[in-house]
Parts: sequence; C-alpha cells; structure tokens
Amino acid sequence: MDEKIAAVLDAYHQRMEQERAQPREAPGGRDGGQDQRMRAVGPQTGQLLNILARSLERPTILELGTSFGYSGIWLAEAARATDGRLITMEVHAYKSAFARDMAQKAGLADHIDFQVGDAVEMIRALPDGIDFVLVDLWKDLYLPCLEAFYPKLNPGAVIVADNIRADRSDVMDYVQAIRAKPDMTSVMLPVGQGIEISRYKDGAVHA
Repeated sequence: MDEKIAAVLDAYHQRMEQERAQPREAPGGRDGGQDQRMRAVGPQTGQLLNILARSLERPTILELGTSFGYSGIWLAEAARATDGRLITMEVHAYKSAFARDMAQKAGLADHIDFQVGDAVEMIRALPDGIDFVLVDLWKDLYLPCLEAFYPKLNPGAVIVADNIRADRSDVMDYVQAIRAKPDMTSVMLPVGQGIEISRYKDGAVHA
C-alpha cells in the first residue's frame, strides 16, 4: 500500500473506532434516511479481499454494496496492481459520492466504475466476464444478485459474501444456493463477521 492509500485506510479505521464507542442507532432505510454508520468489512477481511483479487490476472471485479467505500479501496488497489477494473454498485447516491471522494484521495478513482441504482438490474446490464465478486449489501438481495451474476462469471471466478455465519438464517438461503451451483466449490470461514468464499472452477461452462 502506498502512502495515499494508507492514509485513506487510516481515516476509515479511525471512523470505525469512533463508531464502536458510540451508541448504536437504528439504520436508515433502503429507500430513505441518511445512514451514516460505516458497517465496513474491517481490515482483516479487507486484506483477504485484496490478496484474493490480486491472485487474478486483469480481473473484472464486481462489488455489490459500495457503502462508504472502505472495501472498495482494498479491491481497487488490487485492480490497479493487476491491470484490472472495479465495478462497484450502491443504491444510495450519497454513499457512492463519499466513496468516490475517498477513492480520489487514495489515487484509485481511475480504476473504479461507480454505479448507483438497483443492484439486480445493474448486474443484468453488465456484459459477461466477471472474475471476482464481493457480496455485501441488503441480505434479502444476496440470492437475487447471485442469480443475476452467476451466468456472467468467468471460469475460475472468486465470490466472497460477507456477514455469513451459520447462526444467521437471513443469509443461509444464499449459502445453500451457491453451494448447489454446478462447478462451484464453497467454504464458510470465521474471518471478520464471517464470510463465504466460493470459486467457479476452471474450464466450467454455463448450461
């Protein structure tokens, strides 16, 4: 990480620490309210995302749930290092704008395509050829998003879903569905808030 990226990550980490010290607030709604809490993946998961994305050659990276841009910094750094591209999607324009500003400060904005709107519809509009996906948005959208991006995956694509734990019933339909996909291997790991890492095998062909 260069100095610009390190400084931006430090700013995010300071904000996370401040949030932990404050009383929890009710989140803003999907269609209204200004939810200002980060709820980011955290540095351990961020580093893992960076390592995984860096293992791919010129990847097209898809982030579902830009939020305030923390995980996007880790992914965009990997995109820059591998001559790849990050496409990041967010329903709230104010969060996407904040993320874009932070990416500019980190010197990474040129490697990111910021999109605002309905994630499922935006995924459907993408061309085939996705190499990496981070799923970290409203939990009831995990499964619809999976069904939208699965046909567009390249062989060898890696998918990481955040907030995945066996005690969370709201995400287990996603876990069951991705594990049932042809040519997909998947494992749940106790990293951060819990993640499911999946891989579409080399040589796989969509039916």
